[in-house]
Amino acid sequence: MMKSALVTGGSRGIGRSICQKLAIELGYHVLINYQGNEAAARETLDMVEISGGSGEIIKFDVGNAEEVNAALGAWVEKYPEAVVEVVVNNAGIAKDGLFMWMTPEDWSSVLHISLQGFYNVTNFFIQKMLRKRYGRIINVVSVSGVKGTAGQVNYSAAKAGVIGATKALAQEVAKRNITVNAVAPGFIRTDMTQDMDEKELAKLIPLNRFGEVEEVADLVCFLASSKSGYITGEVININGGIYS
Repeated sequence: MMKSALVTGGSRGIGRSICQKLAIELGYHVLINYQGNEAAARETLDMVEISGGSGEIIKFDVGNAEEVNAALGAWVEKYPEAVVEVVVNNAGIAKDGLFMWMTPEDWSSVLHISLQGFYNVTNFFIQKMLRKRYGRIINVVSVSGVKGTAGQVNYSAAKAGVIGATKALAQEVAKRNITVNAVAPGFIRTDMTQDMDEKELAKLIPLNRFGEVEEVADLVCFLASSKSGYITGEVININGGIYS
């Protein structure tokens, strides 16, 4: 039986580090999801394999239910003995701007990837996890979803929606030994934050620095492990102390 883990948006940044940790530290065969950047996804796979791990890339748009079902359905058919024990919903996009100037597309596309993406991917696996009586679902949200961030009404709404879904689903599936948790990063050094004034923003952070992707991945890896079996329905902040 090939024990596997799926990481959406796994080709870069936080997702890439999560893929590496799940493969190397927990021994999972990692499904590295990507939507458009195949080169980055293959680079992630190379990093996993060089470190002695196992994985493969899988292309689909998390917000497109037909693509999700087709890609994951084909994978399940190809590996009938495999079991996906861990699902990390990490894919997300940001289209920042003041709400009064926000276009319908900027609103709906951000919610579609994070919130509809959570539904499409998690719903595909949930009955399988229930039958196996084991599963780990980890949703990567944001400090914006916890406290709200000006200029990110769409992103804050999307991540807050996933937080609510996390807490509700955790109660539905706990009796079958499935945990559902969310990780809420603050400022993390990634492609998404590279244009920010890190030196200035660090003054707002009690720990006085941006976080590293490896630190978020370590937390996700813990929640994906058997050590976290009594933790469910939680939103764990990893933000250097920023709350308001």
